[in-house]
Amino acid sequence: MFPPDVLLAVIAGAVVGGGVLLLAAALRGMPVRSRPARGRSREDIVKTLTTRTAVAVIVGVAVLVVTRWPIAAAGTAVLVLAWEGLAGGAAEERTGMARLEALAGWTESLRDTIAGAVGLEQAIPASQRAAAPALRQPLRALVDRLHTRVPMPEALRRFADDLDDPSADLVIAALILNAKLRGPGLRDMLGALADSARAELDMRRRVEADRRSTRRSVRIVVGVSVGTALALAVFNHSYVEPYDDFLGQLVLCVVVALYGAAFLWLRRLSKYELPGRFLSEPRKARPGVPGEVPSTVAGWQGGGPS
Repeated sequence: MFPPDVLLAVIAGAVVGGGVLLLAAALRGMPVRSRPARGRSREDIVKTLTTRTAVAVIVGVAVLVVTRWPIAAAGTAVLVLAWEGLAGGAAEERTGMARLEALAGWTESLRDTIAGAVGLEQAIPASQRAAAPALRQPLRALVDRLHTRVPMPEALRRFADDLDDPSADLVIAALILNAKLRGPGLRDMLGALADSARAELDMRRRVEADRRSTRRSVRIVVGVSVGTALALAVFNHSYVEPYDDFLGQLVLCVVVALYGAAFLWLRRLSKYELPGRFLSEPRKARPGVPGEVPSTVAGWQGGGPS
């Protein structure tokens, strides 16, 4: 084992390195989220992170006591924190597919209700009863706005902001056009959009099925690698004794950093990138340009581009 002063130097170096990373993140800035993550409330996110952090601290302390390797303890704690998102955002993808399936079902329900010679103002509240759980809260807010005499185009645009999904923008844009122009063909348009959403859902399910086996393989490799290293440190410490000194901890830090970089890269490659939305909140006016809004939003609000 290396002496306490060397251990203190390693910990101090880790703290300095973390401070440099935090400084770089502060200078670069982070994207601002105007609402909690889709499908989960802020309270659920805080509770999950608190529980996971407590488990990570306990596991990290246990590894430090067993191995006396601060780098291994820190790496294991970070691994526990990131275990749910290891090898890609599986939970985020499942939430996105559930929301897309709910949107397709609601579009079909709205199409069938309109087919019974019912207007859009009556069809939307009627479709609320058969909506999936992923859409119930935004739909309830939409119905409440309609009951309080909010104009239909404005209520639908706010509904699109609540859903915050590019696939939903296509459906809601068709409803806004129909609310403004009162033209025929809405039922056929909703049917085509529902079919498109179903086709996208099938494609994403096939992709997710292929990625599931990859995630499972990655987790098995990570579990075997970490478990083997810890087992050697406990039952055959002479084999891993070179990691006990300061230089060994530096080498172990490089190994842990390479593992972490590989996981981040794999997660980025496996993330499903959604296209950008075209129905969104208006931008704030710039100095000298009062009341400026994006051209697409201005088109929907004003009934079309001039």
